[in-house]
Amino acid sequence: MLKPLLIEIGVEELPAVPLLKELKNIETKYAKILEEYSLLCDFEFYYTPRRLVLWHSEFKSTQEDSVEEFFGAPLAVAYKDGEPTPAAKGFAKKCGVSLEELSSTDKGGKAVLYYKKDVKGKESAELLPEIIEKWIKSLEFGKTMRWGTSPDKFIRPVRWVNVMMNDELVPLTLFGVNSHKSTYLHRIAKFGALEVSTAKEYFEVLKEGGVTLFPELRAQKIKEDFVGIEKSSGLTIEVDEELFDEVVAITENPTALLGSFDEAFLRLPPEVIITSMKEHQRYFPVFKDGKLINKFVVVSNALTNDFCEVIAGNEVVLRPRLADGLFFWDNDLKRGLSTEGLEKITFFKGLGTVTDKIEREEKIASRLFDKYELNESKEDLTRAVTLAKADLMSEMVYEFTELQGLMGGYYARKQGENEEVATAIAEQYLPDGEDSDLPSTPLSAVLAMSIKLDTLLGLFSVNQIPTGSRDPFALRRAVNGIVRIVNEYGFNFDIIETIKDLASGYESIDLKKLESFILERVKRYYDVNPSIIAAVLASGDRDLLSIGKKIEALKNLVNSEGFGEVSATFNRVANIVKDLDLSAELNVNTGLFEEEAEKSLFSRYSEASSKKYETYEEELDALLGLKPELDNFFTNVMVNVDDVSIKNNRKSLVASVYKSILNIADIKEVSV
Repeated sequence: MLKPLLIEIGVEELPAVPLLKELKNIETKYAKILEEYSLLCDFEFYYTPRRLVLWHSEFKSTQEDSVEEFFGAPLAVAYKDGEPTPAAKGFAKKCGVSLEELSSTDKGGKAVLYYKKDVKGKESAELLPEIIEKWIKSLEFGKTMRWGTSPDKFIRPVRWVNVMMNDELVPLTLFGVNSHKSTYLHRIAKFGALEVSTAKEYFEVLKEGGVTLFPELRAQKIKEDFVGIEKSSGLTIEVDEELFDEVVAITENPTALLGSFDEAFLRLPPEVIITSMKEHQRYFPVFKDGKLINKFVVVSNALTNDFCEVIAGNEVVLRPRLADGLFFWDNDLKRGLSTEGLEKITFFKGLGTVTDKIEREEKIASRLFDKYELNESKEDLTRAVTLAKADLMSEMVYEFTELQGLMGGYYARKQGENEEVATAIAEQYLPDGEDSDLPSTPLSAVLAMSIKLDTLLGLFSVNQIPTGSRDPFALRRAVNGIVRIVNEYGFNFDIIETIKDLASGYESIDLKKLESFILERVKRYYDVNPSIIAAVLASGDRDLLSIGKKIEALKNLVNSEGFGEVSATFNRVANIVKDLDLSAELNVNTGLFEEEAEKSLFSRYSEASSKKYETYEEELDALLGLKPELDNFFTNVMVNVDDVSIKNNRKSLVASVYKSILNIADIKEVSV
């Protein structure tokens, strides 16, 4: 029989970030536990900052009956001379039956001891306390706490538990709290518990009591409020998706409100104001004609018809935050950008100070500048590298560490550094994420690469290599950033040559490990058929720029119509030449040709291989276009003839074709 089931775990306000990180796992974990108990069925999960709720419109009232099977030792082991051995006796004890109740069956071609028993399903109400406790304790929110006398820990104290099946209370105790048919409304609507008789009543009283239980409805309400504010004011609200999810998680009755702050604070860089609002207050910045103005949007959780005091209160709270920022800004401008003191800050154990890191970055930047023959000023690059970490000594960055680099760019402009230098400083960590902007100038790009390369080389030199999902220094992101910069600016970057050249400035680096690490990131960077990447890397190319171009070229051809037939032909080519050393020079003697198919293949191959191509795709297209000539060759020419010189000549002809393609990719590695 199916019955409705409501589970509500009431807690003190949950912190939004840990909740949102675990959110994707909450339903999966519950479903897995239900499956363990043979009670899996459809359900919905809801949350507010004060409750975690599971709702089944139909839940199995009992487990289904089942059959348990037990397999024991082979009969030859279980019985000796007709007498049961300890193996047989132990199996009977395990099954909880006498030896006479055991039977045998065939398993893996052997007769073994066997026992089967029917298991009657238990009542769900008996199992729910265990299921709920197992589920709630499986949730991982990071830091946990104890409260009262309970030895158990959870992210926040559990204050009430309400479990009703078919509107009847399911008795249980969780974290020392007994279940009751009651819930809590919005604190302004009612402070204490409210009895509920049915699940239907539960949903109704929450709605009437100022609690929007469904997260999607809270999100919808906030979006509608945003649209209303924008239409009525002619302003634009900058919606940070992570911040938006947070305010959905911390409100039960959301209302978006427009507040303001003193225009004098607009003297601050926009990023300082925005960071102050987002990080400390969870406010959304507001723009007019693309420019930040002295307004903000706060999502209130208040239950009232008059929000004047709510707006005023938030304006009062924001003012000292911005005042602090202005104080830091003015003090930093008086001091100016200075690297004094960086020699006292340790970068990482074994890698010296921040000053030492700057010196290493400067050497790398100088080499890259010369390598890429930039038209910009090398003096500007040196100046940018020198000042890039100077804002670490500023009061603003001490307060807002996430603004490091960006603030340096502002301070550099204020003290008269030229725009190239200031921009490079501001963009030194770009790209800092998958969707992040890239450095906007070649000079910025070289500085950003230098910083990422020093961090990679330095941490590998002290054996701080990422393992599994652990990557505390974001070295994987650093490689992704280098790949993006290389592709954007057309910088040739041979992995082996570059890291070997730069490694001389470090104690000891396992270059093979570092090469493998970079290549592993390359394999994950491109969103294509993995065999395409494997095929390109099998060519032996280790230049990040050409690897990217080859992957794109091969992807387009692989996705084109008829590639399967082309692949079959070239797999045959690969099979014929598999025993040849393709690194050696291949000599084809046209005087040894006996068949027209040989001459035709050689002629077309010579024509295709002698051309200069604008792109790898054009070159691949031309070489793979030799398929008709190759098919004709395989049909009309016997390769393994008795005459060794003719046989080797024919193999060299086929190998020449394959070798030309192998310069781009090993086609046999591609699976379609």
